[in-house]
Amino acid sequence: MIRRSDPSTVSWLGIALRWRGSVIPTVMPRTLICGVFAAFVSLLHFYGLPVHMPILASVIPNVVLGLMLVFRTNTAYERFWEGRRLWGGIISSVRNLSRQIWVGVQEKSPKDRAGKVSALYLLVAFAIATKLHLRQETLDAEIEMVLPSDRLNELKMLNNPPLEIALWIQDYLQQQQIGDRLSLFHLTAMQQHLNVMVESLSGCERIIRTPIPLAYAIHLKQLLLIYCFTIPFQFVKDLGPWTAPVVMLVAFTLFGIEAIGLEIENPFGRDANDLPLDTICETMKRNIDDLVQVSPVSPKLNLLQEELSDF
Repeated sequence: MIRRSDPSTVSWLGIALRWRGSVIPTVMPRTLICGVFAAFVSLLHFYGLPVHMPILASVIPNVVLGLMLVFRTNTAYERFWEGRRLWGGIISSVRNLSRQIWVGVQEKSPKDRAGKVSALYLLVAFAIATKLHLRQETLDAEIEMVLPSDRLNELKMLNNPPLEIALWIQDYLQQQQIGDRLSLFHLTAMQQHLNVMVESLSGCERIIRTPIPLAYAIHLKQLLLIYCFTIPFQFVKDLGPWTAPVVMLVAFTLFGIEAIGLEIENPFGRDANDLPLDTICETMKRNIDDLVQVSPVSPKLNLLQEELSDF
């Protein structure tokens, strides 16, 4: 009887053997250098040269290096998770604000529908502009799909396009309230969502503009190099010709942990381990495309709007 392979096991092995998204391409060159040096030390020991060191000499460096790597990884992951939380706030605010605009702004003329649609796509433009701003990239064809050409040209001359788009959204909401198409109650609620979007933008900028202190990064790399180039002298007496493979395994582990921290400390780029901002923005646009296909006008909705306008 042939047993079928466990899908969870296949998935686990697939992830373990995956090349794309791993740090293997990054750490393999320096790992090979450590292996070559360890092989050279093994050769010296083979010819009888006194290259052996007591293995207890590495106890203190082991503890210090372990603590520094743990701190480095935790700090990087905190930045990654903070970026995800901030983008989660943008997603939630865009969905809530788009729904409230589509339902809460009354349509008194045929032009009001077009104005609401433009305002909804401004929310998508804010997300796209935020993504490009964090990546320090110029406005591209992606944002051209949701903005008219005149506003796009205006954005290209600014240093912070997302803030300008937030100003346009604020101006639209206030104009609707002045024109008696939006109640003050609804305006206040919508402004809160817009404030969350701007605060999330500021939080993402804080992550970008506050890198890991350079002195700490330099010291960690120096300590990694010193450790990886001294452990062959500690292993060579007991391991002999197996010194190089073992040293490569240790170096791969340590360099890999340091490389992971380096890669995820800026979660807004285009690396495989960065946040999927392109997918997030595409999902927002699809949500708005679906929303504008639904009519916001119904007898119950009109009655609710009249009741809210009395407050």
